[in-house]
Amino acid sequence: MIPPADSLLKYDTPVLVSRNTEKRSPKARLLKVSPQQPGPSGSAPQPPKTKLPSTPCVPDPTKQAEEILNAILPPRELYSQCFDELIREVTINCAERGLLLLRVRDEIRMTIAAYQTLYESSVAFGMRKALQAEQGKSDMERKIAELETEKRDLERQVNEQKAKCEATEKRESERRQVEEKKHNEEIQFLKRTNQQLKAQLEGIIAPKK
Repeated sequence: MIPPADSLLKYDTPVLVSRNTEKRSPKARLLKVSPQQPGPSGSAPQPPKTKLPSTPCVPDPTKQAEEILNAILPPRELYSQCFDELIREVTINCAERGLLLLRVRDEIRMTIAAYQTLYESSVAFGMRKALQAEQGKSDMERKIAELETEKRDLERQVNEQKAKCEATEKRESERRQVEEKKHNEEIQFLKRTNQQLKAQLEGIIAPKK
């Protein structure tokens, strides 16, 4: 950061200059009136009366311009030039005191320069950290997007496997029901056959007794 150069610039409150006679101040219009010859009575004519604008709450342009000028070029108190003048006057009376004050001035300038360097380095460090944070943020957002995509793929695979599992269970349940029905029919058939064979055997054995 380059320190602003010392300046002895002095300025007064700006004054609005205009060529429009309608906007001139009453004092300017009075100065512009040409003298007239005295009338028969010997008395000088009275200057025309000016009417002040009756617009209320109008901001003062002079004050507003002064505030803007102070914001653009703020007034400075030139301590350095005053200190240099003090060093010069003290050196005339006592060279040792002048050299001591010169050393104090140089130490002050070195301290201010060190603080400026520290401020600039801290600003640069902050900017680097901000850029790294932005870059890390973009990387994290990209990684989050990839993980969300992977999550959706895994959820889709889980849903597919669940659908396959449900279909397999349904198919096996139906097959088991069919097998049980077939097994029950075979058992019933064997039972009937057994009853028939038993009845035939009893019919064969009964007459021999």
